[in-house]
Amino acid sequence: MNTTKTVLITGTSSGIGLAAAVGAARAGWQVVATMRDTAKAENLTRAAAAAGVAGLVQVKRLDVVDPASVESCLREVLAEHGRLDAVVNNAGAGHVGTIEQSSMNDVRATMEVNFFGVVAVTKAALPYLRAGQGRVITVTSIGGVVGQPFNEAYCAAKFAVEGFMESLAPVAATAGVGVTVVEPGPVATEFVANLGVDVTEVIAAAGPYGEAMRAYVDRTLKAFQEAQTPDEAAAPIIEALTGAAPAFRVQTSPAVREVAAAKLTDLDGSGVQALTRAWLS
Repeated sequence: MNTTKTVLITGTSSGIGLAAAVGAARAGWQVVATMRDTAKAENLTRAAAAAGVAGLVQVKRLDVVDPASVESCLREVLAEHGRLDAVVNNAGAGHVGTIEQSSMNDVRATMEVNFFGVVAVTKAALPYLRAGQGRVITVTSIGGVVGQPFNEAYCAAKFAVEGFMESLAPVAATAGVGVTVVEPGPVATEFVANLGVDVTEVIAAAGPYGEAMRAYVDRTLKAFQEAQTPDEAAAPIIEALTGAAPAFRVQTSPAVREVAAAKLTDLDGSGVQALTRAWLS
C-alpha cells in the first residue's frame, strides 16, 4: 500500500497551479498535476526538476469540462497510487466584457470551466476522499467575494463556487472531508494574456462603455504589475493541504483580506459599490 499522500491538482501548466504542484511535491506529496493540454507541461516539468522533486510530479491530462476525462483521470490515479488524499481545484479561465456585449455562449463557457468544472471534479473525487478523510481545496478569487466591473460572468462563476463550497463544507465534514476555499487577488501569471483579447480592440468595441472600459483596463493592468507571485499565492494552498485544521476561507494577501473584510461587513452594499465605481472613473 502506498503510504505517500496523493493530491490531484487541476490547471497546472502555469501560474498558481504550477507553483502549487511544485510546492506540494516539496512538502512530500505525490502530485498528480493535471492540465487540458499536456503538451504545455514543459514549464512544470522544468520547475519540478529544478526543485529536485521531479519524481513526485506526475503529469496527466484532465479537461474539467469533459466528464469522461475527469472520471478516467481519477480511475487512473486510484489504480496507480491506490489512494487520493486531496484535490486542488485550480483550473479556470477569465472573461472580460459586460453582459450587454457578451454572447450567451461566452457566459456559458465561463460558467462551465470555472463552476461546473469544479463541481464535476469535486463530485467525482469525494468517494475517494471520504475513504481517506481527505481535503478539497478550491482556488476561487477575490472576484468570488466582490463583484468586479466587466467581469459579470467570471464573478458569477466564482460566487457560485464560493456558495457551493460553503454549502458543501459542513456536509463533507460529517464524513471527515475538509473543505477550504483560497481567494487570491491579482497574481503575476499568464492569466491576463490567456484571456486572448486585444486591449485596444476591447476598448474600441465597448461602445457606450468605452471610457469605463478604458479606466478599468488601466487600473487592472496596474494591479497586475503590482501583483503577488505565483509562489506567494500558492503558499496558502500548501498550508491548507498540510495544516492540521485549515480554515474554510483563506485570503492570499493582506490586501485581499482587507477587500474581503469590507464586503463581509457591508450589509447594504453601498461600500462595495463606491469602491468598484471608483475603478471606472
